[in-house]
Amino acid sequence: MQIIEANIVNIFDNTVFHGEISIHEGRIYQIKKLGDTKEHLQYAMPGFIDAHVHVESSMLTPSQFGKLAVVHGTVGTVSDPHEIANVLGKEGVKFMIENGKTIPFKFCFGAPSCVPATSFETAGAQITSEDIADLLASEDIGYLAEMMNYPGAIHEDPEVMSKIAIAKKYFKPIDGHAPGLRGEDAVKYFSHGISTDHECFTFEEAEEKLNLGVKILIREGSAAKNFDALIGLAENKSSEMMFCSDDKHPDDLVEGHINLLVKRAVAKGLNLFKALRMASLNPVRHYNLKIGLLREGEAADFIMVDNLEDLNVTQTYIDGKLVAQDGVSMIENITSKTPNQFNAKKIEIGQLAMKFEENTRSIRVIQVNEGQLVTDEFLFEINPNAIGFREDLRKADILKIVVYNRYTNAEPAIGYIKGFGLRTGAIASSVAHDSHNIIAVGVDDKAIMDAINLVVREKGGISAVGIDTMGVLPLPVAGIMSNKDGYEVAKDYTQIDQFAKDEIGCVLKSPFMSLSFMALLVIPSLKLSDKGLFDGNKFEFVSLAQ
Repeated sequence: MQIIEANIVNIFDNTVFHGEISIHEGRIYQIKKLGDTKEHLQYAMPGFIDAHVHVESSMLTPSQFGKLAVVHGTVGTVSDPHEIANVLGKEGVKFMIENGKTIPFKFCFGAPSCVPATSFETAGAQITSEDIADLLASEDIGYLAEMMNYPGAIHEDPEVMSKIAIAKKYFKPIDGHAPGLRGEDAVKYFSHGISTDHECFTFEEAEEKLNLGVKILIREGSAAKNFDALIGLAENKSSEMMFCSDDKHPDDLVEGHINLLVKRAVAKGLNLFKALRMASLNPVRHYNLKIGLLREGEAADFIMVDNLEDLNVTQTYIDGKLVAQDGVSMIENITSKTPNQFNAKKIEIGQLAMKFEENTRSIRVIQVNEGQLVTDEFLFEINPNAIGFREDLRKADILKIVVYNRYTNAEPAIGYIKGFGLRTGAIASSVAHDSHNIIAVGVDDKAIMDAINLVVREKGGISAVGIDTMGVLPLPVAGIMSNKDGYEVAKDYTQIDQFAKDEIGCVLKSPFMSLSFMALLVIPSLKLSDKGLFDGNKFEFVSLAQ
């Protein structure tokens, strides 16, 4: 019998007391109350849960993600393996499950509902309703992952409705994905039993959806940051809200996770117990997670913090096992397989040339918004026959963006984008939601070609090219994850990320994370797939030139 003495935080009756936690065979055998809190003791509380994350976006395998996350008091995640499913289908999902089982960490994986996310891009696999039935029948799959095809749900597309019906058959939650969806369309979308949304980016949108009975996840990831816009709702609606990261790059994961959101919420005046329930109880209840909440008879999943203001995590326990202490992870490295599907050939500079019709007077340009996945669209007037018109584009920070098919031999799709601020060179990545073709932004065609070909050479990765220097971080697992130690990957990522900012001038806080979403067609408004420029509001291709 293991006994731990601590000040115990009870999130069910809003009390804190001095007590003892008795642990036997991974479960809490007894919690004994001894009296009032003691100053010299640390505080035991339920561990934190990321209520929606794509582990692949950390560029780490599940085992490496968990190794880093436990340091910050995270004991489990609700994980949508949508990214690897777009590359490898069901086999990719199974890889994530099996890799996650190799460490003491509690992953709840979902069945990806939209693979491919749309028919307007080339993915490496397809997950049909029959595949969904196979996945949801498994105890390893806890829910139907985000229903990105909101037009399909609104208009009751047969395949969409079939997947939703299967989830209901197995009594498993259905996650939503409805950025900006409001009014009658939102009512129709959520009426099908879709129960969450992590895509709200305004207070008013989230409030409207809460009033429809939707659980709102406050997202604070490496690119999309909605905490400040939504946290005010938690004062009255905390029981219907959770915290999530959605996408978290490795350098950010080293710095912190859900613990930072709890701390920020408390600093903004939210009651500590409300914040803790958003980070633990609410996801456990909604997703039926097998994660303990510091109660007798449950799994011994809990954390120790030094005080209730700073909430610095000093220890993390999962199933009674100490997995992190004083900023050091106790989880050992696991050798990972490297399944992949990468068939792209090197691109040639001639494939990147743009030819405009003589009567072209303007082009559609993607406008990046810092901290948001939503982009804007605007028209930029040009004269393609004028001397120096390309220099005019550069002066206006309008750069060429390219999406190059990684699965089969095809010509690249080319567009224009504003907001990256590159002075020279290019960056490229095979982490490009949702289909993970190669995406690149650059000042000139030679740099774009070099950046893409570095990714092709490694069969997946992120790259940056400057005047005299270039570098690449290989991602051999499905072209989107590394099989190396998470801290090593975070260090390498930090270096190439800093290179993109300092050496070639990117002005975005997260250049590669922002780049990865420029091909995400299900987020408005203007994006680029390997098949062309796409209007996410009208859900149709649009012309580049006007």
